[in-house]
Amino acid sequence: MSDTGLTRGNRADRLDRLELKQLRLLQAILWELNLSRVADQLGVTQQTVSEQLKRLREIFGDRLFIRTSNGVVPTPLAERLAPRIDSVLNDIASLLRGHEFRPAEYTGIFTISATDFEQRVVLPGLLKKLREQAPGLKVVVLKLEIDRMVQQLQTGEVDLVFSTPGFVPDNCPTMLLYREHYVCVCCRHAKIPGLLKGKTLALAQLAALPQLVVSPSRGELRGMADTWFEEFGLQRNVVLSVPSFAAAAECIASTNTVAFLPSRLLPDERLSTLPIADQPPGFDVIAAWHSRSGQDPLHKWIRDLLAQQFAPAPAHQ
Repeated sequence: MSDTGLTRGNRADRLDRLELKQLRLLQAILWELNLSRVADQLGVTQQTVSEQLKRLREIFGDRLFIRTSNGVVPTPLAERLAPRIDSVLNDIASLLRGHEFRPAEYTGIFTISATDFEQRVVLPGLLKKLREQAPGLKVVVLKLEIDRMVQQLQTGEVDLVFSTPGFVPDNCPTMLLYREHYVCVCCRHAKIPGLLKGKTLALAQLAALPQLVVSPSRGELRGMADTWFEEFGLQRNVVLSVPSFAAAAECIASTNTVAFLPSRLLPDERLSTLPIADQPPGFDVIAAWHSRSGQDPLHKWIRDLLAQQFAPAPAHQ
C-alpha cells in the first residue's frame, strides 16, 4: 500500500472518531484556556473534559494544550485550528436555519451587553429599528461586565457587546461603530484655582485638581487619562470612582470634581467645559460577538442595522 493510501486511511479513521461535541469542547477550551471553567459552562465534570481532551490529542496527534499555573495555553497547531473549528461549527449550525431571514416574522430573544454610555448613544437608534422591523424580537440589555465578557459570549448568555477594543479578546470578531473623544468638564458653578478668564489650564494645574473616574465593573481609582498624564510626568489626583456615566454627571455637579467625559454625553446643563492646554487621546466604540454568530442571519441583520446607523454622513458637493 502506498504512503498516500495510508495517509488517506488514517485521515478517514480519525474523522470517524471525531464527534461534534468534541469540536464544541475544543472551541470552548480555545476561548477560555481553563478546563474547569469549560466544564462548568458545558455542564460536565472536569474528568469528562480531560477524557475528551485526551481523545482529541490522539485524533490530532498533538498535545493541543499545555498546562500552566493559570490554566492552559494552546500549541501552534491548536491556534491554527481555532478559526477552522469556528467555521465548521458555523456551517453545521447553518444547516438548521432557513435560507431566507424575515425580520418581521422572527420571534426570539437577543441579549446585548453595554456600559450606560453605549446604552445612551448606541441603543436608542438600534432599538427603534428593531421594534419597527422585528416586533416579535425580545431584547435584553445587560450592564457590561468586563471580567465576564468572554464567558458570557462563549455560553451565549450575551449575543452582542458594545465596548472599546482594549477589553475585547483578539479572537473575537468586531466592527467599528464610531470614534469618540473626551471633554474635560467641571460643575457649572465651580471655581477652578489658577484658571484665568480667557486662558487655558496647564496640565500640571489640572492634574492637581480633585478628579472623578468612571469604572463600570472594577471600582478602580484609575481611568483612561492616567496613562496620558503620566506621559507628561504627572500623576492626577483621583478622589472618586463611580460605576456609571449617569452617576458621573450628578457627582461632578455636587462634589466640585473634574472629569473627562465622552463628547456624546454633552452638553449637560449641570456641567461646564474646562479649557485645557492639551487633549487626551480618543477611543473607538465597537460591537463584538462570538465567532459562531458570524453567519447567523439575525446577527448579520442586526450588524447591518448598526452599520447603517453609524455610516458616515455623505459629503456635500
